[in-house]
Amino acid sequence: MASPLGQQGRPVDDVIADLSAKREHDVRWEDGKAFGMIYDGGPGVHEAAERAARLYLHENALNTKAFPSLGAIQSEVVGWTANLLNGPDTASGFLTSGGTESILCGVKAARERGRAERGIEEPEMVVAESAHAAFHKGAHLFGIQLHKVPVRDDWTADVDAMADEVNDNTVLVVGSAPQYPQGVVDDIPAIAALAAGVGANCHVDGCMGGFVLPFAERLGRDVPPWDFRVDGVTSISADIHKLGYAPKGVSVILHRTKELRRYQTFVFDDWLGGFYASPNLQGTRSGLPMAAAWAVMQHLGIDGYLELTRVMLDNADRMRAGIAEVDGVRVLGDGAYQLIAMAADPESAGDPIDVFALGDALERRGWFHDRQGPPDSLHSTVSNSNTGVIDDYLEALAASVDEVRGTSTDDRSTNYATLE
Repeated sequence: MASPLGQQGRPVDDVIADLSAKREHDVRWEDGKAFGMIYDGGPGVHEAAERAARLYLHENALNTKAFPSLGAIQSEVVGWTANLLNGPDTASGFLTSGGTESILCGVKAARERGRAERGIEEPEMVVAESAHAAFHKGAHLFGIQLHKVPVRDDWTADVDAMADEVNDNTVLVVGSAPQYPQGVVDDIPAIAALAAGVGANCHVDGCMGGFVLPFAERLGRDVPPWDFRVDGVTSISADIHKLGYAPKGVSVILHRTKELRRYQTFVFDDWLGGFYASPNLQGTRSGLPMAAAWAVMQHLGIDGYLELTRVMLDNADRMRAGIAEVDGVRVLGDGAYQLIAMAADPESAGDPIDVFALGDALERRGWFHDRQGPPDSLHSTVSNSNTGVIDDYLEALAASVDEVRGTSTDDRSTNYATLE
């Protein structure tokens, strides 16, 4: 049986001390030893976010008539993001709690549009096996049949296989820019053309790339077409709390037009409480992450994001190059941005490497990776947080490879989850 809440309250200092103690075994992201989950934009970003958070600790975006400042914050952040992603003047959207909610909103909007405009009662969607699990979650929640197709040898979505699954009941075709597992960008123009051919939505999952690719392009990196400049792209998700360097949890869902956006919104007027409308899945929405995102974006500006992106890409390039120098491991795919999947190299001259055993050895040295597969690999989202520690990481990697070569672990779990 769970222990009961204490009858009497406790002094604030004691409560905070206990909270601090609970963090003892958490990953040390402040030391740059985590590749993902937390993205550190530096002291100025911290201050902007924390001061905004204090201002909006209690505000509720459920009703922006009561808090018009949150309505303005949402509109401005959405507008800035739409501009970054080359949205037309008609582009519209909302803030959400994170990439999963943005994706779910995109899935729901596609279902509703298919029902309203094409009379589809048995909706279907097409995704690659590299698409985020949130699309499967959306299909489950909203009663959509999902068709999953393989990826090509370069880890991008197999568009020919997608074409075989698209039909008159298709309401959504999905591309990723970049996809999470190996960090490559799908052929968005071809995917969007498939969707447009049957009048379906094309959602681009830019949760990992929405605040990277626009700046990478300005820095001279080769970025394939992926945003609203691509005809047929109807919606894009982009997470500010990832490489936008805002605190958790805030993301943007963008639609090409307000007409497309309205399919996302739930409206209900048959309630004793009066008219109810919700733009996304939440009712009550904390104003804190919205205000923090606004403050961080204003603090950084384009120049700040360009510098953070330049540093991040340099970190990732150095990490990829360093991995290539270690016998026994390799990088999967030709990713050019911040995402790296490291796997065993089948052409290694030495004894084989079990990358999950390697991940355990790295964790013992303080370096945390997510496990993923198939194929078995260690996933890294490199960011500004890892500045100054890449050489230390590569030294730890080489030592860990030597330690585990020819050994294995029975633990094959790939948890990316919250389970008890």
